[in-house]
Amino acid sequence: MTQPPIKISAYHAHVYFNADSLDQAVEFCEQTRDTQGITMGRVHQKLVGPHPGWSCQLSFGSEKIAAILPWLILNRNGLSVFIHPVTGNDLDDHTQYVMWLGDSKPLNLELFL
Repeated sequence: MTQPPIKISAYHAHVYFNADSLDQAVEFCEQTRDTQGITMGRVHQKLVGPHPGWSCQLSFGSEKIAAILPWLILNRNGLSVFIHPVTGNDLDDHTQYVMWLGDSKPLNLELFL
């Protein structure tokens, strides 16, 4: 039985940081936004959604993944970045279709169950 094709409409890259790396993360997110023409969300100094630490979301259309991924790889400077597509299935987007740059961290998936 074949599954219908899954459409990726966008990607989210969540940059993780702590008090010691806050300034570095803000600079990285702002630089990514400014040089890559993507959307930068709020800088959260608290737990938000399924994320296990402080984070900032970078959002971009699926057509930009080929340009954004190398930028993130080469410029993250030790920050952990969690990348997932936006397909309309939040659980699969955060479990099955993920990429990690740097150390992976367990997510709090209860809100998707």
